[in-house]
Amino acid sequence: MTTTTKSAAPASSYKPDADGRLLEVDDLHVEFHTPDGIARAINGVSFDLHEGETLAILGESGSGKSVTAQAIMGILDMPPAVIPSGSIRYCGQDLLTMPEEQRRKVRGPEISMIFQDALSSLNPTFPVGWQIGEMFRQHRGMNKSDAYAQAVRLMERVAIPAAKERVKSYPHQFSGGMRQRIMIAMAIALDPAVLIADEPTTALDVTVQAQIMALLAELQEERKMGLILITHDLGVVADVADRAAVMYAGRIVARAGIEDLYAQPAHPYTRGLLESIPRLDQKGQTLAAIGGLPPNLTRIPQGCAFNPRCRMAQDICRTELPALRQVGQQQSACHFAEEVLNG
Repeated sequence: MTTTTKSAAPASSYKPDADGRLLEVDDLHVEFHTPDGIARAINGVSFDLHEGETLAILGESGSGKSVTAQAIMGILDMPPAVIPSGSIRYCGQDLLTMPEEQRRKVRGPEISMIFQDALSSLNPTFPVGWQIGEMFRQHRGMNKSDAYAQAVRLMERVAIPAAKERVKSYPHQFSGGMRQRIMIAMAIALDPAVLIADEPTTALDVTVQAQIMALLAELQEERKMGLILITHDLGVVADVADRAAVMYAGRIVARAGIEDLYAQPAHPYTRGLLESIPRLDQKGQTLAAIGGLPPNLTRIPQGCAFNPRCRMAQDICRTELPALRQVGQQQSACHFAEEVLNG
């Protein structure tokens, strides 16, 4: 069998629905049972993703973004993690009820993930070509030489110079930006329909950040992937995302088209995140900051979880949990969403 024949992806049995929907997360809950109590990491998260669409999931560290991604991928350690309720449907099939053997055939060929720390995610004891080639050996049954040939092709695709010479180099022999490109090569190896990028530009300088984001946008357009970008940096996704979901304490507190979200946010947490971004027209001014810290997930405050840090908090915010509701062109889980929207 030739390399060309072997590299051809088998026809997928998974097809998006008539609206082009690939992924649908519905009322997902994830808990971690710890010695200090039950940490409620995800509390009723719902969203969907369509072909060719980029969805940004935004929020501070600890808001539940990465746990959501790991639940979709099926890589949570269970225990201590527990998924008490909810569903994750890929092309109409619930991944949470799917047998593990079938789930493994989805993880990689259908849904893939770029992890945020490339150096710790890559195995330091194996050459990068061997690690990229493992995708083809495990899922396509390729031999070692054909897998290495595919690794070279992918390294060239993500613009790693001298790929043929560097395919047998080790992770520590690459810069941070090059390691991130290797992670991207591994993630796109099997032409997934859904790609999850968890903080893909963490610890990279702004020039490399721009290169990585441009590469992801190019690959997405080329392959019509659904792309989920997980980040705490709102500046990174401003030019590439179609929609955004803002998470806080395991809930989605705001959801909107990217332009609406940036132009006129309807939740005080989103406004606080936007105000903390450095701006070229405000040189020399002190950056605004959201006071306080995200809540301990074993002791989430009653009412709106953001109320201890919110400048607009009233008595109702401390007693009643606000529902995610339509406000103008976006959705907001705030009792005073109209006031926030109108400035």
